[in-house]
Amino acid sequence: MVISLCKWVFAGVFFFINGRDHDLSSLKHPFYVSVTEINHNARDQTIEVSCKIFTDDLEKILGKISNTPVDLSNQKNKTDDDKLIAAYIPKHLQVRIDDKIITLQFIGSEKESEATWSYFQANNIPSVKKVDITNDLLYELYDSQVNIIHIVVNEKRESTKLSWPDVHAVFLF
Repeated sequence: MVISLCKWVFAGVFFFINGRDHDLSSLKHPFYVSVTEINHNARDQTIEVSCKIFTDDLEKILGKISNTPVDLSNQKNKTDDDKLIAAYIPKHLQVRIDDKIITLQFIGSEKESEATWSYFQANNIPSVKKVDITNDLLYELYDSQVNIIHIVVNEKRESTKLSWPDVHAVFLF
């Protein structure tokens, strides 16, 4: 599944942080990164998209756009928080498949340790030859933001990273 494909990216970072004797609630991470996984599921003819973003950064941007504090740990606000995530991410992560913009449907989100996963899907995608990505997640917050992208099509994996101000990547399969 897409979820398991990039957990290793954060594992080393979290191992380093968690291996220290720190109160993690007061520890700010020294870098700004998101990981986006895109998988073409040929059997179901779908594009599955997973975005992993540090929770504090996601809360900060969602609070900024909603003009209200956001706490993704508070389950009472999950429905409202999911609406904010469902609105924010597709505005900052656009996917074109074979020169056609696809609509990302929000599936859900889950908090995991210091990061939050957000899941999206697009239907009726029988084949993929070209994936064109525009990704500027969190660029309005951090000049040092890095957005890592992994794409799997026909069991072929391609990856790249976009560092502010770069927002565009193209993958050919």
